[in-house]
Amino acid sequence: MLDHDERVTQPARGGSLGPATGATLEPPWSSAPAGSAVRCTTRRRRRVTPPDDGSDVVHPALDELGQLSFAEHSLESVLGKVTELATRVLPGRPLASVTILTEGRPATVAGSEQLAVELDELQYRLGAGPCLQAASTGRPAGIPDTGTDPDWPEFAAAAASRGVGSVFSYPLPAQELVSGGLNVYSRHAGAADERTRSLVSRLAAYAVGPVSNVYLYETAVERADHLEAALRSRAVIDQAKGILMERFKVTADQAFQVLARLSMERNVKLRDVATQVVHTGDLDLT
Repeated sequence: MLDHDERVTQPARGGSLGPATGATLEPPWSSAPAGSAVRCTTRRRRRVTPPDDGSDVVHPALDELGQLSFAEHSLESVLGKVTELATRVLPGRPLASVTILTEGRPATVAGSEQLAVELDELQYRLGAGPCLQAASTGRPAGIPDTGTDPDWPEFAAAAASRGVGSVFSYPLPAQELVSGGLNVYSRHAGAADERTRSLVSRLAAYAVGPVSNVYLYETAVERADHLEAALRSRAVIDQAKGILMERFKVTADQAFQVLARLSMERNVKLRDVATQVVHTGDLDLT
């Protein structure tokens, strides 16, 4: 709370109450005539309530995001939580979605309602719109009034026909090859006021960490899966080479050339050719 001083003028003992304005303290040894009023000033505290900044709902929402475990939640579930919280804490309960731009390819990975997803996808088809602008440039973008927007008139008209009055997208600069945007679709024009923009930026800034970490985690898991598959393929190929070397008395390189030639001639993956040899001992893939 903020404290402001409010001055209250009281008469000194034996004196009378004088005008409140310009009140000062006159000591008894001043040159004031005997019997005249001597003013003294006291201070009374007045409590002033600061304006509501939404902290009572934003802080619990951010705490919820902070408690998510990346090992236990997919990227979609983390961003789904972001859109859920955005809808909960932003004024007017707007729709929300998250666009992820991977090597220039956009996709909506979370949406509070189907309409938000459809509006994202419309921008992808048109190749333009606030969500693409924010995700690709790293700067906020929006449509204050879908009924009068000059920048993306086709998308704005479609959004207005679906009951959306304004759009605001805030960037999520996650990784070098991955970026995104938190998109907010409000039912009223001019809904993205200063307070709403501030709340969106706080949610978006907090979501960057989970997006980056989940993406890195999933990328690492995917690479590990590819490596494991490659190692399994190599083991099968080595077994097939050994079988051919024993049966036809050829070298390892010659055995591999036989497998590779069959793979190209039959348009079959090398691993599948090797698996056939290991399981049946036969080179005939028909």
